[in-house]
Amino acid sequence: MGGFETSTVIDRPLEEVAAYLSDLGNDPRWRREWVDAASASDGSLGLGTTTILYGQFWGRRPKAVYAVARYEPNKLTEWRTVSGPLPLTFRRAFATVEGGTQVTFAYDAHPNVVLKVLEPLIIRTGKRQLAGDIPQLRAILES
Repeated sequence: MGGFETSTVIDRPLEEVAAYLSDLGNDPRWRREWVDAASASDGSLGLGTTTILYGQFWGRRPKAVYAVARYEPNKLTEWRTVSGPLPLTFRRAFATVEGGTQVTFAYDAHPNVVLKVLEPLIIRTGKRQLAGDIPQLRAILES
């Protein structure tokens, strides 16, 4: 199992940043790999809340379903893949720091036997994509 972690500071209050980033329905607004999202759960965010994210890749519309595996309001939200092309666990942790809110993104891939050989490439690509998307996130939340 491999993964990566990165963080950034967003010049907004912790509660606002945590609320936005704990809702995967917002990811298509700032993550380029997602074009749409749908809630698969009723009610408010909490353990087991499920979200479907849709991508666009070579004329196809792959989807990934994620469920909240851990949730501590304004501190941490963690998801696990329920179904989709890449089994993974990812989390977003939040802390108040000088200048706003520090967000730490952590991803742990759990590739199957077929994808195991591609794991280093998958991790590098994921890290590069996230780094490229963070400026869009900051622009949205800091505007």
